[in-house]
Amino acid sequence: MAGETDLNILLRTLKPSLNKGNYVFISVKDIQHISRDNILFEFKEKEGITIILEQAKADELNFKYEFVASWITLTVHSALDAVGLTAAVSTALTKHNISCNVVAAYYHDHIFVSTKDTKKAMEVLSEFSGK
Repeated sequence: MAGETDLNILLRTLKPSLNKGNYVFISVKDIQHISRDNILFEFKEKEGITIILEQAKADELNFKYEFVASWITLTVHSALDAVGLTAAVSTALTKHNISCNVVAAYYHDHIFVSTKDTKKAMEVLSEFSGK
């Protein structure tokens, strides 16, 4: 099934959904000692492997982190070549001084915001669809 590319439709049908839990970004040199079941996201950079884990799992594994985030899924099925969705979402959040880290996956975009900004971020994102 192809994802949506029309920005107006994407924004109208954004339907942000808050996932339970708190999440952290960490960087490791290798992930062999971490169960893949515990890794939400992984990206290899030249400095190390960035992974996103539930905060509780990171604590259990004694990882250090600096940023604790809430995870919001934009449930609209956006096409990987859709233009403007990330810009529109980040611009709207910026107007409320909310930092966002965006991860685009095959079906959905995922927004990570500081836990202190969760409620306001959900309100801002819900405004696109007039909820």
